[in-house]
Amino acid sequence: MIGRSGNPTLNEKSFERTGHHSGRDVMTIEGTVNKSFIMLALLLGGAFVTWSQFFDERNVMPYAIGGAIGGFILALIISFKPKAAPYLVPIYAVLEGVFLGAISANYESLYQGITMQATLLTIGVFIALLLAYKTRIIKATENFKLGVIAATGGVMLVYLLSFILGMFGVTVPYLHDNSLIGIGISLVIVIIAALNLVLDFDFIERGSQQGAPKYMEWYGAFGLMVTLIWLYLEMLRLLSKLASRD
Repeated sequence: MIGRSGNPTLNEKSFERTGHHSGRDVMTIEGTVNKSFIMLALLLGGAFVTWSQFFDERNVMPYAIGGAIGGFILALIISFKPKAAPYLVPIYAVLEGVFLGAISANYESLYQGITMQATLLTIGVFIALLLAYKTRIIKATENFKLGVIAATGGVMLVYLLSFILGMFGVTVPYLHDNSLIGIGISLVIVIIAALNLVLDFDFIERGSQQGAPKYMEWYGAFGLMVTLIWLYLEMLRLLSKLASRD
């Protein structure tokens, strides 16, 4: 039985419905890592395009909106049709790169150096949690998984509520401001996003042990990338709140 993941793209049934495979055409951890690096390269390529255009004083908001909407649509398709992952995941990575490039450039124009800080912190958290998982300092027990899933669901509900209320001119207290409480809330969300990486590591490991088909390497890399993008964005939000207090 594959364990749960707080990442909505890596749910318990994702691998179960693919059945058990054997031989060379099976998912491996190494293969998933390789696909993750390919996705990262494509994402950085897309980000560089909009980043450079932003600092050439061009309007990149259409690219940001298009990347966000296109990435969201592809994410939904990939989540329901994992077999399409090898074809759609690379496109998803480029679209998310276009979106992140615009967002990152906007933050950078407001707070110089913030994107590098957010990137290094995201990489550092990723490496630290990977080592903690590999050495079993952190174990993805059932209680741990349930706790992270519940916390992640709570964050998503708050964001959804904030979005809906925002359309009526109402803001959720402390969520977006730079008060100590607001910074504390962002820090908690960063921790929740980071802990989802542990669940993703566990999920990918169990999927390879079960003998999932080869295309699930792309799907596993996709799920991991979703969490990393969320973590990076939350890092940007937290650092911007801290920088705005200076």
